[in-house]
Amino acid sequence: MAATAQTAAIERKLAAILIADAEGYSRHMHEDEERALATLSAHRAIMDEHIASHGGNVSGSAGDSVIADFASAVEAVNCAVVIQQALHKANLDLPPSQRMEFRIGINVGDVMLKDGDLFGDGINVAARIEALADPGGICLTRQARDNVRDKVDYRFEDMGDQEVKNIARPVRAFRLVFDRAGPPPEEPAPTVATEKPAKPTDPIAVEIELAFWNSVKDSGNAAMFRAYLTKYPEGEFKPLALIQLAEIERIPPPA
Repeated sequence: MAATAQTAAIERKLAAILIADAEGYSRHMHEDEERALATLSAHRAIMDEHIASHGGNVSGSAGDSVIADFASAVEAVNCAVVIQQALHKANLDLPPSQRMEFRIGINVGDVMLKDGDLFGDGINVAARIEALADPGGICLTRQARDNVRDKVDYRFEDMGDQEVKNIARPVRAFRLVFDRAGPPPEEPAPTVATEKPAKPTDPIAVEIELAFWNSVKDSGNAAMFRAYLTKYPEGEFKPLALIQLAEIERIPPPA
């Protein structure tokens, strides 16, 4: 009876699995733990926001890795591209040695869902494919590529059959070719000069700053507030960051 109850609690479904993992995270932690955690938190906030906006569900995370599942392989691929473009833009504000890049792997397969966590061979294959991606890049299995090849405007480079750890059969892998910098920004329409020009805004930059702030504001961690102020010295949330930092360190905020 116990085995039957346990089996009944497991749900099977076909899903597009996206797995992301930070490249060189151990090195970042060794160099500066608080800074690495602040950067990871900001990047994770960006990733979580895009996963949700593309209909995905974060079904697992541990340390610097993320597992998300999607009902649509097209949404999984589009989400992966937007994530890499947004992270690339966020990294440009950091010194090269502090930039944190992620590898992303996508597979389509049958998975088991239990208590909100995913299990099964489909997850393992996605993890092995992720390890084949370049930092900042995306790799897909044949199953994922076949589901999207005529539905997205990206090219695929055939990497051939790959022998990967703990998978008995070779896995055919494809590298997704996309522009990490994203589409060029639109030229703003000319405006009549005013006494105080409006501050120019880049929607993606605003989104990234907001995601960073959301990951910092409730942390109670002085290092994370300093990381925000360093990255955005004239940021939208600078006054709040200074107040929070002053409260943590118990020093009066600057006038």
